[in-house]
Amino acid sequence: MAGALEGTTVVALEQAVAAPLATSRLADAGARVIKLERPEGDFARGYDDYVLGQSSYFVWNNRGKESCTVDLKAPKDLALVEAMLSQADVFVQNLAPGATDRLGIGAAALRARHPRLVVCDIGGFAPGTPDEFRKAYDLLIQAETGLAGITGGPGSGPTRVGISICDIATGQAAYAAILQALLARERTGEGAHIQLSLFDTIAEYMNVPYLGWRYGGREPQRLGLAHPSIAPYGVFRAADGDIVIAIQNEREWAVFCERVLGEAALAADPRFESNVARVQNRAALDGRIQEIVGRSTVDDLGRLLDEARIAYGRASTMGGLDAHRSATTAAVETPAGVVEMMAPPAIVDGTRPPLGRVPALGEHDAALRREFGASGSAAR
Repeated sequence: MAGALEGTTVVALEQAVAAPLATSRLADAGARVIKLERPEGDFARGYDDYVLGQSSYFVWNNRGKESCTVDLKAPKDLALVEAMLSQADVFVQNLAPGATDRLGIGAAALRARHPRLVVCDIGGFAPGTPDEFRKAYDLLIQAETGLAGITGGPGSGPTRVGISICDIATGQAAYAAILQALLARERTGEGAHIQLSLFDTIAEYMNVPYLGWRYGGREPQRLGLAHPSIAPYGVFRAADGDIVIAIQNEREWAVFCERVLGEAALAADPRFESNVARVQNRAALDGRIQEIVGRSTVDDLGRLLDEARIAYGRASTMGGLDAHRSATTAAVETPAGVVEMMAPPAIVDGTRPPLGRVPALGEHDAALRREFGASGSAAR
């Protein structure tokens, strides 16, 4: 898979997280990604300064790209972008709804001129819905889809998932949809117009609690580090820290009772003899497990659980992630120096593909203007 998109040109009129994440994955796959930035830069460059004075968001999602600053109100710069698009395979944009149409580079106009072009528009809400033109950000979508409402601990209010999950999930969905469109183009010769929204992406992710509510009449509860439909599956306090234990079936439950808890009879208790019964009697179940687990250390429990082939995890921190024996980092060159970040998950033929360089703002202005036939510097 490494280099699978070599020879593919992507023009990205993007900012923030969702679109840049999608195009960074295209760059990882070998595509040439030309990132168009406003003269002051993608505002994600200023989200924080944690990474050698650079934004953690920007460093993560803009590797392997070329940066070109453009002022789309300037005819010269708009002509430059149109020249790029005439040679592109993919155009990704997440400006405000209707902005590219007003500039003459909306999907309908572009595909009329360039039928092989794949256009991907990313917004907050789906086209044609009453909310299409509303501003929408990750935290707002977490709230509106009900995700925040099922996140948090018992007794807490709605809680934000600790990462920008709506942006990230939408970027991954865009990446997958673009790859599908490129594969289809190989058969048909035709590009495609892809439209994705943060709201639709997360609403689709919400189908398990939604279906349980709609057809089962069950309002999801905030359970913290516990599974809403499996028990025992959650966090327990050992003598020296927290451990998350996950039981998936009746065989594992019996083994867990006998070999980890040392109480084989517990598996036959009518309150706990099936997963449905255990969920209904979760408080009593968790209380008994906690009594036993609390006497042991995390390491001792880990050994017992490993021997019994029962899944578990240590409740960790960023320091714990950094020190985790299974964590793999990857080096990424940035304008401020080399940065180590958590590596992408795909291992191809036994190797993790290298990651490209993060560009400085406007780093490729001159070269791109020469290549695509426009002269002068970007408007500032």
